Amino acid sequence: MPYPESNLLKEKLILASKSPRRAEILRAVCWPFAQIAANIDETRHDAEDAVVYVKRLAQTKAETVASQLTEGRVLGADTVVVIEGEILGQPGDDENARRMLKLLNGKWHEVVTGVALVNAGKVEATRVDHEVTRVRFCEMSDQEIDWYVSTGEPRDKAGAYAIQGQGGVFIEEITGDYFNIVGLPIRLVYEMAGRMRSL
Repeated sequence: MPYPESNLLKEKLILASKSPRRAEILRAVCWPFAQIAANIDETRHDAEDAVVYVKRLAQTKAETVASQLTEGRVLGADTVVVIEGEILGQPGDDENARRMLKLLNGKWHEVVTGVALVNAGKVEATRVDHEVTRVRFCEMSDQEIDWYVSTGEPRDKAGAYAIQGQGGVFIEEITGDYFNIVGLPIRLVYEMAGRMRSL
């Protein structure tokens, strides 16, 4: 029996990201794609909350890559972690990674991903949405935090952890879409692609 809307998964995407994690999710569901990095300024604007920020970045990434093409459906995404009102992106260095992990230690936080789909050559056919997942860390000792930072895994991860990597041992509970935590809420992308058919 054919999978419902199966031809959606045959329509090639252009992933406006160099993220290996987003690429892995697309491969896992057998969705054909190519990757073109957007290379945009990701500075957050004054007064932007997490949802507005990630949706803007996702759309800017997708539109930047779409402007270089004559056809194709471009997928942009951006993910941040939010705890107690603070937006955590990638830590960049070990000191900041350690600070972020201490903030997350033993608490609930939110992972917010903005997603944008843009049809090259038809920018008015743009869809932008977001996904929110709640995640709870276990209580980590200072030694556990130091060990995790020493692995190098936190440096290029939003919120300084990878649930699909060694950081997974510290996650006690999640509410919502697991793939959103990894960096791409694939069910939302699928639904958005389906809605774009009427445009």
